[in-house]
Formats: sequence, structure tokens, C-alpha cells
Amino acid sequence: MNYGIRQLVQIVDMNDEVIREVIFDHGQLDAFGFSLGCTVITHPLGLKEFDVVYDTRKSFESLRFKIIDIEYSLVEVPIMIWAYLEPIKLIVGQHDIGSI
Repeated sequence: MNYGIRQLVQIVDMNDEVIREVIFDHGQLDAFGFSLGCTVITHPLGLKEFDVVYDTRKSFESLRFKIIDIEYSLVEVPIMIWAYLEPIKLIVGQHDIGSI
């Protein structure tokens, strides 16, 4: 089956006020199946200006996120299955990665 991995990311300022919410697409893969509670290991996320990107600096280890929702899209051909990871919050000024 063709799965897509997505994650809700809240971009907030230092006062915890939401600037923007985006759904980050981690990519697609062929797999036998996911279930709720499965763990996905991925790079941490960071901000490059206001865009959400992978933070691949060597000083950061990979992170584990649980799958909290699985969505079947019957309007796409072929049928697409989206697995949603736990949401995260990125703070402008603290999660900026600059130029890599």
C-alpha cells in the first residue's frame, strides 16, 4: 500500500501565540501497513525563515513520533492512505536552523 506520512506543525512566537499552522509532508512509502500507536523515526524539524524543514545538523539525533490518526482518501486515484504523527510546536527564534 502507498502511505504518506504527515505531521501538524504549529509555528509560534516567544509568547506562544500561533503565527501559522502547516501540515508537513514527510514523504510517501510503500509499506505493509501502519496502525495507531506505531512509532516513526525521523529527523527533527526546524524553521528556515517561516518554512518547516528537516534539521539535519549532526548535533541533533533522530526523533520518535507516534501515529495518532490514519486517513484513507477515496477521492485520490490510486487511493491514498495518510498516517498523521503527533503534532509539534516550533518557536520562531529557537528552532531556526539558518543555512545548512
